[in-house]
Amino acid sequence: MNEQPEMNDFFTEMVLKLGAAGIEQPRLEARLLLAHVKKCEVAKIFSTINLTDEEKQNATELLKRRLAHEPLDKIVGHREFFKADFIVNRDVLSPRPDTETLIESVLKYYTDLGASLQILDLGTGSGCIIESLLLEYQTAHGVAVDVSAAALAVARKNAKKLGILPRLDFVQADWFATDFAENISKCGAQKFDVIVTNPPYIPSGDIDDLAPEVRDFDPRSALDGGADGFDSYQRIAEIAPELLVSGGRIFIEAGVGQAERIAAIFASKGLKLVEMRADLAGIARCVVMRKK
Repeated sequence: MNEQPEMNDFFTEMVLKLGAAGIEQPRLEARLLLAHVKKCEVAKIFSTINLTDEEKQNATELLKRRLAHEPLDKIVGHREFFKADFIVNRDVLSPRPDTETLIESVLKYYTDLGASLQILDLGTGSGCIIESLLLEYQTAHGVAVDVSAAALAVARKNAKKLGILPRLDFVQADWFATDFAENISKCGAQKFDVIVTNPPYIPSGDIDDLAPEVRDFDPRSALDGGADGFDSYQRIAEIAPELLVSGGRIFIEAGVGQAERIAAIFASKGLKLVEMRADLAGIARCVVMRKK
């Protein structure tokens, strides 16, 4: 392949196009796309780096996808979350930094990293929450549940890549099913020390107004929380008490302004509020409830 030394013009053009499309960090994203094409570290990408004809063509195709607002992580096929790198695609919700608040909350209340915890993840998606926890708690066992077989396939790939597959079971199930709790209890652990969940919580009528990166590329089933956004919270509050051990805790991700109502919903089912933990933006992001 011929080398093209005039990389600076190509790089500048990428940055300008990304900026014009409203991408917030166009220079960084251009570097990330080129690092993916070159299969190298981002730190090695400078505006003067050379591209072969084939690499320039590949970069152009990836740029078109990003200009259509396909998320960068779904273009390159992976995203960092907490301490690990996770495979992602259009079958799963892109992991968000806000969700790391759940991991931090669990670590706050379960300080013994050698504890053989039984952990249940409701709506696992890519598996980023429960798999991050299993990397921290080396003798813990988990059950990852999702209604989507395609999402579970991604979570399984991540568990294998991270070396925790033997400690994680996968269950395709719908928590709105009447026999959901009974079926989960057949997975080995009758009760769980910890439940984590990032359920759909966007009101149905608000989804069309979301950023295209979310609206068009995240699974709608992972976003749609019903008319007011609380359908899944209501259902999980019904089933959580019978799935938790006495003294067990559930860690629930909350949307903006939802935490107090979530706490009230779970309290109405007999759970006690422990904490509403804020994310780095100061938003109450994780509601922690305890079974008495």
